[in-house]
Amino acid sequence: MELVLSLGIGVLAAAGIWLILRPRTFQVVLGLSLLGYAVNLFIFAMGRITVGAPPVLGVGPGMVSVDDPVPQALVLTAVVISFALTALFLVVLLAARGETGCDHVDGREPHEAEPDAGNPLP
Repeated sequence: MELVLSLGIGVLAAAGIWLILRPRTFQVVLGLSLLGYAVNLFIFAMGRITVGAPPVLGVGPGMVSVDDPVPQALVLTAVVISFALTALFLVVLLAARGETGCDHVDGREPHEAEPDAGNPLP
């Protein structure tokens, strides 16, 4: 179970970083979302995943059994924040697309790039 979870976190993080490095703004927003999902899974995994055991703390004689709310609360908070951040990124993406007319992160299409020093004519 731990191997599957760690592979899932690694794949999500790698795909998120790869998409963040792409030239289109929508791919960057999608990469940030995937990276957020990877971080959420990582935070949830820090709650000590055990297979076949109840999600409680203090199981034993003389101890009170209570749920461990910290990983769930952190992930819930992170999900809400990432949803708001994704909505903000999409609004900024649409505004930049309307302002520049393209969806590249630098605001220019590849054919509009500055000519290289060897060939000054387009």
